[in-house]
Amino acid sequence: MANHKSAVKRAKQSENRRIRNKSVKTRVKNVTKAIRAAATSENGKEESAKLLDNVKSVIDKAAKKGVLHKNTAARKISRLTKLANTA
Repeated sequence: MANHKSAVKRAKQSENRRIRNKSVKTRVKNVTKAIRAAATSENGKEESAKLLDNVKSVIDKAAKKGVLHKNTAARKISRLTKLANTA
């Protein structure tokens, strides 16, 4: 455990950020999984088109908060858009 006052504070901050980032990352994974499932279903084109805007929003927010790198977010959005369009 940390000995200095500043190190104790840093440990608390890191823990709070870890918990916050975990929920955002989980949200990104869940919406990604949902759009992939929709794309492989029978009427995948319509379902994935509906979900695409929501997925883009969630991923962009994660990048804005610094949980995901902006290029990672752009890559994920690009790949999911391509998937939705070819479904």
